[in-house]
Amino acid sequence: MTPRKSILACVLCAVFCMPAVAQDTLSTSDFHIDEVQVVQRRKAVTKSRTSAFDTEKISSDELCKAACCNLSEAFETNASVDVAYSDAATGAKQIRLLGLSGTYVQLIQENTPAVRGLAQNFGLEYIPGSWMQSIQVSKGTSSVINGYEATSGQINVELLKPQTQNPLSLNLMLNSELMAEANVMGGWQIPLKEHQHAHAEGEHCDHESLYTGILAHYGQNFMTMDENHDSFADMPKTQNANLANRWFYRHGDYTFQAFVRGLYDRRRGGQMADTIMNPYRINLNTWRVEGFMKNGYVFDEESGSSVALITAVSYHDLNNDYGLRNWKANQLNAYLNAIYQGNFEGKGDVDNDHRLSAGLSINYDRYNEQLALPVTGLADLNRQELTPGIFAEYSLKYDEILSLVAGVRADYSTRYGFFFTPRANLRYTPFEWWTLRGSVGMGYRSPNAIADNAFILPSSRVLHLADEIKQERAVNAGISTTFYIPLGNKELQLSAEYYYTHFLNSLIVDLDQNPHAVYIYNQTDLPDAKSFAHSAQVEASLEVLRGWTWTAAFRWTDVEQTTICADGTAKLRPKALYNRFKGVISTSYQTPLKKWQFDATAQFNGVGRVPDGFEQPFTWYPQLMAQITKYFRTCSIYVGAENMTNFRQEHPIIDSFHPFSPDFDASMVCGPTTGWKIYVGFRYDLEKKED
Repeated sequence: MTPRKSILACVLCAVFCMPAVAQDTLSTSDFHIDEVQVVQRRKAVTKSRTSAFDTEKISSDELCKAACCNLSEAFETNASVDVAYSDAATGAKQIRLLGLSGTYVQLIQENTPAVRGLAQNFGLEYIPGSWMQSIQVSKGTSSVINGYEATSGQINVELLKPQTQNPLSLNLMLNSELMAEANVMGGWQIPLKEHQHAHAEGEHCDHESLYTGILAHYGQNFMTMDENHDSFADMPKTQNANLANRWFYRHGDYTFQAFVRGLYDRRRGGQMADTIMNPYRINLNTWRVEGFMKNGYVFDEESGSSVALITAVSYHDLNNDYGLRNWKANQLNAYLNAIYQGNFEGKGDVDNDHRLSAGLSINYDRYNEQLALPVTGLADLNRQELTPGIFAEYSLKYDEILSLVAGVRADYSTRYGFFFTPRANLRYTPFEWWTLRGSVGMGYRSPNAIADNAFILPSSRVLHLADEIKQERAVNAGISTTFYIPLGNKELQLSAEYYYTHFLNSLIVDLDQNPHAVYIYNQTDLPDAKSFAHSAQVEASLEVLRGWTWTAAFRWTDVEQTTICADGTAKLRPKALYNRFKGVISTSYQTPLKKWQFDATAQFNGVGRVPDGFEQPFTWYPQLMAQITKYFRTCSIYVGAENMTNFRQEHPIIDSFHPFSPDFDASMVCGPTTGWKIYVGFRYDLEKKED
């Protein structure tokens, strides 16, 4: 029996051979009902019917349907967001939304900067799945309040809150590749005295409350594997420690929140055989500390007038070796956002609400970055950027029929000068069963040539970098519609969407000119160069029976940009290594009284064009994942499997046995690089006592 099969046998035995929990037997004479509870199951994935933004909320229930070890694995059951390995040597993952890479998605954590800059490469894995309360995925241009960086959309992660989380929660997981992780979370109230203030109108209780919470994570991969026998580890050995502490304080109309976190991440990969005289080693080391503070005061609860001050600071330090290449960098980011918000109602019989939000923001980035390459030598990429800005946003809600959000920003960058960000989102609901949305707006970002494209580092490609990296600018427009069709006492939800992104300037990573080199330059450096993305998606979801839901979706994308051919001519063509379509079928069944839950997801992934000079390994590939969860009163045990079709790219590393040759390249990844694996996990919650 192979090690994998023996682990699977132990897992199945542990879950399904466990003795059932004994239940008390009640006689007819002893049976009585004290109260009746009407329980309605909430959907794991919901879309607001009243918001002007095309936003999808992924709850913790949805995250528990798969082995959601971190944010990069939170979208396995989602059709809108793609997650794939960016290279075949480091284990780094990247997301794509509306056909564009994650660099064009503004990924924030409770409305503060999160995965950006140097954190782009592994930042998704730095947010453990057990820490997340929910995820909001907004497609297209989002609110100007959070900045100007959202081009294809915005992903906001809400972490567990100390005032609502349980006093103790555990999540332990082990998979067949001996990857283990442990999560410990807890939130507690700190007793404070209540103050009573007398008023002429009567007594008023000025309540004061204080909470604190701990979020701890540790993960380690104890085994290296080489299933395709190419001398390289399929996944590097990893060790990750992650610790956070947060505080929540409320006194009357004033609210304060604070969060601080530190993490260490180490990865060891490359060639495995000890007999190799000069092995190609991958050593990646990351330290990160971050924190934020939020201050909010409500002037008038009825009118909704309030003011908020958000500050955040992070320091990210990395020292990475890829064979003979070394990338050493650190980033300091400081962020401030001051917001005023006021609501006022319109006159008349119709519910007509207006809201105005305005404020100012400041973002500061300082990079100390050096890249040492065998051929071109040491590249000094130090830079800093200060970007202050002001914004205003108007929101209108007209009854339940219409919602409008229109906003504009004016920012000044010390690197790129002044720029303006107009955005508008509209929702129109002529009938209860039909909703129509539209959005249009601008998005900007300051490119990070190496951090955004670190997948090219584990290769022998010669890097040619433009002398001046310009600001990326794009226009995004989209339309979506949703139908809510009643079927008896159930509801069929049908949705369709189309988004178009047109770049006025983008940073082009040209892999076509020469298979032994990569050219990074601005779109505007090429005469008449173009870069754009089309994305269309249809989706249907239905609760067939009580507790049994089905979701099916299909997405098509067309991402094209101008690159230079081997003969020196420029040509508009599909962007290399970007998939053209994706299909998802997902089902979930939860038994009455939530004793068992069964989840399964099938994916059908299209493969995009490979760069000139390389062979297409395949045209599309399927993936299947499933999980079974057994619930007890305070805990649950889950067992599942990923990539059950065992489909993988057989030889993702080119010339792997000669990693110091000009042909070596680990960046040509078109599909999964690892085969099937199983996992088993345990969750425990010490429920919070009701006040």
